[in-house]
Amino acid sequence: MTDQNNAPADAKGFEQVAIDGETPSERLAGTARWVVIIGTLLSLVLVINQLFNLQFMGIVLIEGRYLYLLGGMYLALSFLIFQRRGGKGGVPSFLDWTLFAIALACTVYLAQTAQLNLSQGWEYAAPLTGQYVSVVFFVLVLEATRRAGGFVLFCIVTFFAFYPTFAGNVPDPFSGFQSTFMQTVPYHIFSAESSFGIPMKAFGGVVIGFILFGAVLQRTGGGQFFNDLALGLVGGYRGGAAKVSIFASGFMGSMSGSVISNVLTTGAVSIPAMRKTGFSAKTAAATEACASTGGVLMPPIMGATAFIMASFLSRPYVEIALAAAIPSILFYWGLFTGIDAYSAKRGLRGLPKPDLPRLREVMIEGWPYIFVFALLLYMMIGLRQESSAPFYATALLLVVNQFRARFRLNKQRLGNMIVGVGMGLAELTAILLGVGLIVGSFSATGLAGTLVNELVFMAGDNTLVLLLMGALTAFIFGMGMTVTACYIFLAVVLAPALEAGGLNRLAVHLFILYWGMVSFITPPVALGAFAASTMAGSNPIATGFEAMRLGGVIYIAPFFFVLNPALIGQAPAWEVTVALTSALIGVALISSALQGYISLVGPLEGALGHPMRILLFFGGVLIAMPQNALVPLGYAASFAVGAALCAVPIVLARRANAIDPRVA
Repeated sequence: MTDQNNAPADAKGFEQVAIDGETPSERLAGTARWVVIIGTLLSLVLVINQLFNLQFMGIVLIEGRYLYLLGGMYLALSFLIFQRRGGKGGVPSFLDWTLFAIALACTVYLAQTAQLNLSQGWEYAAPLTGQYVSVVFFVLVLEATRRAGGFVLFCIVTFFAFYPTFAGNVPDPFSGFQSTFMQTVPYHIFSAESSFGIPMKAFGGVVIGFILFGAVLQRTGGGQFFNDLALGLVGGYRGGAAKVSIFASGFMGSMSGSVISNVLTTGAVSIPAMRKTGFSAKTAAATEACASTGGVLMPPIMGATAFIMASFLSRPYVEIALAAAIPSILFYWGLFTGIDAYSAKRGLRGLPKPDLPRLREVMIEGWPYIFVFALLLYMMIGLRQESSAPFYATALLLVVNQFRARFRLNKQRLGNMIVGVGMGLAELTAILLGVGLIVGSFSATGLAGTLVNELVFMAGDNTLVLLLMGALTAFIFGMGMTVTACYIFLAVVLAPALEAGGLNRLAVHLFILYWGMVSFITPPVALGAFAASTMAGSNPIATGFEAMRLGGVIYIAPFFFVLNPALIGQAPAWEVTVALTSALIGVALISSALQGYISLVGPLEGALGHPMRILLFFGGVLIAMPQNALVPLGYAASFAVGAALCAVPIVLARRANAIDPRVA
């Protein structure tokens, strides 16, 4: 790799990272702002009291009452935060305030009667008043889902929410037990299998703490630190602006758990910097989209979905994060090597050295963030206190922050931070309550069990066919749902079928999570790529296809680790080491094939360019492919065949570089 040149790059643009969340918060003002602040603070007190068993004022809540209070409070706030016609903030209308009041009234009734609900089984035999309240709350959940999740998600949720009312009239294999409307709705609201089932239990138990931690970390200088760290590490090398985007967006995405918000936050500074150092508009936008998408898959935080996965699997979150580490490394390694090949092919150099922060100074100033992360990881891994760990880490972060004048929270920043946290939690709550209706419908109709058998039967016991069906299903539903919503739906419908095919359970859930994310960079939807293209001024569809090329590993890696769990750490140490080493080499070759340039070797061009790229691609796949039952090759044989295929392209690329020297 080469050093910097004097390209007119504005690397300092990377330093202008918002740390107080002003953009979303300023759109909410007046009475609504204060209501959101008070509601968010009260909910956090409620959560801390429940999770730490403080028994504040002698209050001890059963789980059902706790979830009704927490979910109902944020459901009510969602009507003040989200406008009726879409978008956040603004001035709530009279209708919004009315829905807010009705939601609070329903919440009070549900919380007050939670004990009776539990003892008398109201999901099957609710009193008349309870039935009426459940209908009102049910409608409010659908409306909140529409506002927070969009019209497509609303249509999907509504269809499945009413599914039990006509399930008996649907042809096999999708038929199930049928219920009346007044049997279905109370089941959705009063049972522990629907809106207030696993997703909300995960939210109230673990998710909310990590969302709080991520928000506070960003708004107390964490985003600034990670951007400076990325600049110091890779900013001076060729393609430095794009490599900074990869690292910074990965760090930020892991904290925020949202692809779109990550694109809009880091892309505002990374995309212009990439453009100024010679990247095309579509490549700059595609790089940011891929980096932001991968952040949601990257430990230690991984967004809300990973915690819900832990609840589904009844496993500690730490195990989920450790399992996701290797696939995440492969994705970012593939993106990094692809950008390096792209930069070498076009002779793009790094950011000017005077604009880069000194890594030593960054670490000296940012050591508190390292210390906070160390505390978080120690409590999660060493003490196994996943629910309380983010709260202790957040408290330490706030204390340390007050001794750092540059990022100290003043009254305005503190208010913005609380509003930002409230907005994020209200959005997630509205979506989780809505998606819970889908889970409840499959439970009420008994469809989850029968559909599994039908899918396995359709695949003819062929594991590869079942995986391809699963990938396609996950991709299609990922286009219309948020990542969390898509995962929850597929965890109920698809995961059991894949598990029945003999695949590792944890690998299966990570597989559907990955393929649910693919739609963020894949046309025709490609929301992450389209958001980035708007900022770069590039063609959205072209940006989407460029993102597919840069992030191509995301399509392949899930098949690798689901066929051999060694790539999620579920194997002896020697096998994990061999599988990871082979995968890193193979992924680098795959990325080189997609770019038409082998880093440190040379270009693949001319009449034989495309055939050699195809040969290099399949060679890389064989090298990266772990040992599995579908392809009867061991690690050594697979590596040897792959290396033989790659040898010819590498020799030709080296000769081409000798004739027309480039920065290899």
